[in-house]
Amino acid sequence: MSSLALTLLYLLAAVLGVVACRSLRMPPMLGYLIAGVLIGPNALALARNSESVRHLGEFGVVFLMFAIGLEFSLPKLRAMRAQVFGLGLLQVALTMAVGFGGTLLLAQWLGGVWDVGWQTALALAGVLAMSSTAIVVKLMSERAEIESEHGRNVMGILLFQDLAVVPLLVMVPALGSSPELLLGALGLALLKATVLVTVLLTGGQGVMRWWLTLVARRKSDELFMLNLLLITLGLAWLTDLAGLSLALGAFIAGVLVSETEYRHQVGTDIRPFHDVLLGLFFITIGMMLDWHILLEQWWLVIGLLVVPLLLKLLIILVLARLTGASSGVALRTGLYLAQAGEFGFVLLSLTLQNGLLRPALMNPILAAMVLSMVATPFLILYSNRIVMRLVASDWLLQSLQMTQIARKTIDTSGHVIICGYGRCGQNLARMLERESIPYLALDLDPDRVRQAAAAGDKVVYGDATRLQALMAAGLVRASAVAVTYLELPAALKVLANARAHAPHVPVVVRTQDDLHLERLREAGATEVVPEAIEGSLMLASHALALVGVPMRRVIRSVQDQRDARYQLLRGYFHGADDDTAAEREQARLVTLTLPAGAATLGQALGQLGLPEMGVSVVNLRDGLGHALTANDASVLAEGDTLVLSGAPPALALAEERLLRG
Repeated sequence: MSSLALTLLYLLAAVLGVVACRSLRMPPMLGYLIAGVLIGPNALALARNSESVRHLGEFGVVFLMFAIGLEFSLPKLRAMRAQVFGLGLLQVALTMAVGFGGTLLLAQWLGGVWDVGWQTALALAGVLAMSSTAIVVKLMSERAEIESEHGRNVMGILLFQDLAVVPLLVMVPALGSSPELLLGALGLALLKATVLVTVLLTGGQGVMRWWLTLVARRKSDELFMLNLLLITLGLAWLTDLAGLSLALGAFIAGVLVSETEYRHQVGTDIRPFHDVLLGLFFITIGMMLDWHILLEQWWLVIGLLVVPLLLKLLIILVLARLTGASSGVALRTGLYLAQAGEFGFVLLSLTLQNGLLRPALMNPILAAMVLSMVATPFLILYSNRIVMRLVASDWLLQSLQMTQIARKTIDTSGHVIICGYGRCGQNLARMLERESIPYLALDLDPDRVRQAAAAGDKVVYGDATRLQALMAAGLVRASAVAVTYLELPAALKVLANARAHAPHVPVVVRTQDDLHLERLREAGATEVVPEAIEGSLMLASHALALVGVPMRRVIRSVQDQRDARYQLLRGYFHGADDDTAAEREQARLVTLTLPAGAATLGQALGQLGLPEMGVSVVNLRDGLGHALTANDASVLAEGDTLVLSGAPPALALAEERLLRG
């Protein structure tokens, strides 16, 4: 097969595999693995595991480690130090210790293919300690659980696992040395790594910032991209030249870039290389899998799947309990991290390359790892049911938390529920306080909640995406709900719960831009406020004012732009000073309260034909001031107040019809 035909085959297999996994809502990584199995020499034999393709796969690992280094953040480590260097360190150390001892015991009891030395046992222990960052983080993000208590534990452990890969990448090649040279090889590898990392991180940060600034000033996207490839592959080559792994140099390159102001641009530019080449790496891993051995040794594959899953689950559960987590949180953390990880594949491949693992043992281990990753979405999906069934106290703890939330709002109505108490949520709370409007904020950061509550703010620990928390916060009695964080899955959950159980309560959602604006509106958002649009409007208004455009015209121009985007801001309430001819013809808002003798009492809004007049109902409240849903089925009653939007002539006709029929 020619190089072009082979490349097309890989691309076709990758596309079909990823499409299939996306359709089943499974991680694309599994699509690459399955594609590799199917086209590999042990299945359809459409492609051989050629050396050139294996090298391309190694570049995928290089860019993966670069991306991990790019996300390396000292402030993040400090903020999560208890989870990272407490729970994460203990998990990796204890899992490796148990895995090391268990492998040696199997070697003594079973012999045969399991007759491995301590070097192989140590390398496999490192493989066992890893979990899948890509799968778990994606699923937690979709479920809006990253800021939850178990979410922070999971992220802390995953972050330490990413850090632990660096010494493991140094150790595994050294373990492949002959026994008499092993200690010397390990010591020399650690010395080389320490010296290289120290030199690069102490003197390299200033050089990296200077060099990237020099390249950026050329204002050439092509040059900047070429420079990124040069830095990543150059440092990888440097560590390889020193007898260390390519991945270690790429990780250092990522750490150096992360300390500059170009990290976000670099992350965006490098992503296509990272995704495509990493996909090739997983295809090559899949090509190693021999399904004939799996059929012959299915019992071994099942054992290698179930035992490590239960072992890691138990270790993480015990450690999380010892570090202060409740039983429910500890079990959730274990369920989320029991599977194998992508770095496990990297270490397993490195173990095989250095002669530490026999192919006959490689296949059952590889198959078990793939199956554990396939099982992960289901473990996470049913984690709540599993926890509720196995941990009786978890229900009690959740009930106590809901009681604490309900206690804050038991005598309150007409309040605003603020979902998320970050900077945006706190600014909203301050404005509500100035207007003497009650509010209750729900947030999942315990430190923030503790400090804000101590300062007198009305904030409680609670997950706003859960219906129980919203109901305890008085959703049905609230006057509005404000979603202040930017996570789309979390906002959609809040909207679904609010629309299902309190459709009369308006919900305002904050977003980064207007990419998901229509989706949020369809989900039931009363209004969506994109930060990017508001920032651009403010920038434009200041620029127009600075170049001499009259302020009244600037304000009118900004208002026109808002009218086009926000339903609730279409028009405004005019006053006596709005007397120019242009302003008299602009859309405006008017408020109309229906008296006892109004002709339209008892009629539905859809029967009045207001849209045909060019008038829309922006807001509807009953005689007690409670917000009502303004749709075609809404029936008007005495004392109802309507906020109408439209041009003055149309508003006059609408008022006439509402009052006199």
